[in-house]
Amino acid sequence: MAQNQEVRRHSYLTALTFEIEKKLQRALASPSHRVNSLQELFADVALEVDDRAQDIILSRDEDAISPATQPCYYDMLSDHFAQVPEDGKCIVDLIVKLWSQSFAANIFALLFHKWLFEVQIEDPEVLLRYSSALVQGATNVFWIDIQTNTRRFKSLFSHLLEDVALVETRLSKISLQAQRNLFLLLSRFILFYDSGEKLDSFLNKFPTFPNSFLVGSPADVFVIELSDQLQKFKVEPVLLNYLSKLNVLQGLELRMTTSTRLKACLYSFTSPGGPMYPTRAVRHAAWDTLDSLFPVGQYPRHVISTFFRLLYPWSDPIMLGEIDKTAQSIINNDFSHILCFWLVDTPSAPMLALRSRSCVV
Repeated sequence: MAQNQEVRRHSYLTALTFEIEKKLQRALASPSHRVNSLQELFADVALEVDDRAQDIILSRDEDAISPATQPCYYDMLSDHFAQVPEDGKCIVDLIVKLWSQSFAANIFALLFHKWLFEVQIEDPEVLLRYSSALVQGATNVFWIDIQTNTRRFKSLFSHLLEDVALVETRLSKISLQAQRNLFLLLSRFILFYDSGEKLDSFLNKFPTFPNSFLVGSPADVFVIELSDQLQKFKVEPVLLNYLSKLNVLQGLELRMTTSTRLKACLYSFTSPGGPMYPTRAVRHAAWDTLDSLFPVGQYPRHVISTFFRLLYPWSDPIMLGEIDKTAQSIINNDFSHILCFWLVDTPSAPMLALRSRSCVV
């Protein structure tokens, strides 16, 4: 029974592989439809596995996966290509021919993030090209999760972190520059994918950087990447999620410049208006995180912030709206008082004007 299930699984995945090859060949043969074809293929491999396909692909043990961790087609295909590398060779060759096209790196990262660390690649230039495509494609798909506030590609991140970055034998298969790029990528998204508890192990495996004497320790590099990442977010739930998890940084030994950089990043989210235009929820979360990470000087910070909001009220949309309402109320009330005073004190003025006009006529 188990053998029959495995045969069905292999046949189904082989059929999917053939369909992927056909779509890549179609994209290669039709330059005008190349982008659309690759976009459709990327959407197909990123889809969640439907119930009918799960009965074929997954074993009984795997079928017990909860809906929250429902696998996607790229999960199944990446396992297949890692176990049967020759099935993916034709697809890799086709993707290489489409290297410069949009979504090519994304497809490569989804399908071959396990294969890359299982096969033996002798040519260092080819290995560097593959590892660069992996990092670029993973960056693109992680940003898709950021923009949609989903975790569809969490399994890709988990593999790169737990099975590559933290495993010396696999990490050493790629060049030192590729290792650096991979760790910088993981630094930007480790909190988004709820892996903050692995931060200590992650920092211990950090590769050396040529400018480390200027930048600092791995913790400094990590915080710099994280600070830059925070300022790129435009999705409020994602930003709130990051701010709520920055407490994992407590206890890290940072250089003064790195600490100041993080403090300035957080402080930019505490005031309304440009350049970040944070919502009220983000401002409160930023204050809480800032006070938690940097308790020294929190009261002077709040006093100074309040002072500048009073000094420059037009920088605060809420305060500016209140001032505008107050000014309109004062103008309307004063104008009505002046009009009433003039009408009461000079009741005959309109009549005199009327008589003078009638006399002239």
